[in-house]
Amino acid sequence: MSNILILQSSPRAKGSTAWMAEEFQKAAEAAGHTVTLVNVAHKKIAGCLACEYCHTKGEGTCIQKDDMQELYPLIKEAEVLVLATPIYYFTFNAQLQAPLQRVYNMMTPPKVKKMALLLSSHSPGVYDAAISEYKYLCGFFKAEDGGVVTAKVDEQKTDETRRNIEMVVSNL
Repeated sequence: MSNILILQSSPRAKGSTAWMAEEFQKAAEAAGHTVTLVNVAHKKIAGCLACEYCHTKGEGTCIQKDDMQELYPLIKEAEVLVLATPIYYFTFNAQLQAPLQRVYNMMTPPKVKKMALLLSSHSPGVYDAAISEYKYLCGFFKAEDGGVVTAKVDEQKTDETRRNIEMVVSNL
């Protein structure tokens, strides 16, 4: 069984993205995985400063001291990384971009072998950029694509979406 980290980035605690992340957690725990779900939208995480401190004097440590300090140990131990984000403007929201870009200090999460992506939006046909970024991250992290689940407005919080999530979990 795997150690799974879900980074959920919707500020809406009862929204569709949060629901998808919670359903993923339930299914993964039922399958015997260890799961940590973090709502990064409720964290104070600044963007990368491109100062290179982490790759020079910092020896892998970011100069910024914010809520990212809570995530670094979780990211370092995660074997599966699940990204859950609403689509506001064609790709991951800013609340997910900041922690992903702050992983720069370690370049790649050392234990991540698989990834999955959960996307929700109001509109159909707006997922391509997010899926492309996700696939690039999988390649850069040398992680297997465990699957993508999308849910537009009429697919949110449905049994079909729950089944799609469970199918991704079964591939872990």
